[in-house]
Amino acid sequence: MSDVAATHLTGNAIPAPFDTHRLDQLMDEAGIDVLLVTSKHNVRYMLGGYRAQFFGFMDAMGISRFLPVLVYPKGAMEKSVYIGHRLEGHQLKVTPVWVPEVLIVSSGSTDAMEHAVKHVTKLGLGAGRIGIERPFLPVDAAETLRAALPQARLCEALFVLERLRAVKRPDELDKLREASERITDAMLTVIGSHGPGATKQEITEALRREEVSRGLDFEYCLITTGTSLNRAPSEERWEMGAPMSLDSGGNYEGYIGDLTRMAVLGEPDDELQELLGKVEAIQQTAFRAIAPGRLGGEIFAAADAALRALPEHNHMHFMAHGMGVISHEAPRLPTGGRMSYPASDAERPLEPGLVLSVETTLEHPRRGFIKLEDTAAVTDSGYEIFGERARGWNRGGQAGAQS
Repeated sequence: MSDVAATHLTGNAIPAPFDTHRLDQLMDEAGIDVLLVTSKHNVRYMLGGYRAQFFGFMDAMGISRFLPVLVYPKGAMEKSVYIGHRLEGHQLKVTPVWVPEVLIVSSGSTDAMEHAVKHVTKLGLGAGRIGIERPFLPVDAAETLRAALPQARLCEALFVLERLRAVKRPDELDKLREASERITDAMLTVIGSHGPGATKQEITEALRREEVSRGLDFEYCLITTGTSLNRAPSEERWEMGAPMSLDSGGNYEGYIGDLTRMAVLGEPDDELQELLGKVEAIQQTAFRAIAPGRLGGEIFAAADAALRALPEHNHMHFMAHGMGVISHEAPRLPTGGRMSYPASDAERPLEPGLVLSVETTLEHPRRGFIKLEDTAAVTDSGYEIFGERARGWNRGGQAGAQS
């Protein structure tokens, strides 16, 4: 697996795929002189979708790991450098990136950071304020950075990069829309082609195949059948009259879709219809609170008020969170203690281009798990739901029949 085809690439006349002025402003507000971007998702975002295909699924290699590093100095994008693994040489020759200097030189995490340190020093920022992504920086690379630049001040850059990604460009919205539509299509195919006796494991595997066949990277499927609240794939079987929930994430060209749809074998009885109707009513209440200029926290306030009025409220919960390159990105809204991050966007106005996952869950003690989850983008006049189809009881074993 040796690849020394290219070690130093320069001269790519490609515009940066993000708003460099916006990034410089965010760095200035955070007191950061230079960024060391090391998470795969942020590197991919800042390189315009480029991803090292050899490390698409696993970072570990030998006694170390793949660590991409993008060095971006504030106000001087022309002095940026991407430090990649030596196995990326051929790929970067045919899929060039905007970064003026690309070094294909590293074999692991510490030598990647050593090259980053050299560049930071060359920039004259060895004693400056260096923005790092602490959750995505290995200990050995962090120790290498600290030992080489003891006078530097290390600052958290995660929120700067999150703010940069928060408002989606039209091409990003297209990818999120496409991810949602393809997941919906995959779910309907799987629901329609499975009947009594199919196991949760079989259904999950079928959904994986359907999503992959539609050009998605399958990420997960949380699945329930019958009265069980256990969402793990298992040998539990789907039987006549039993509800099934499919909650799946599929990634399309670096953007994740995340939807939940319900199905039943046979016809849903009156109680099931009523319960899903209540879940849908909460969703619609939340949607009506999504509009540019309204505070993010208003979504939770509206949904929670409607939820508390229901007799099943002790078994229900509502969630809304940002979507995009990752799940649960900005805007970050009130979470009722279910997530560990702060509600830093609750008092900020919504902007066109923000994307939200809106989800209402009912864990019914007799009828099982009933949930809807949708992806909604803030528009100039309100909102748009991606993958909006199949929101009722979809019938199993009927070639994708839906209510």
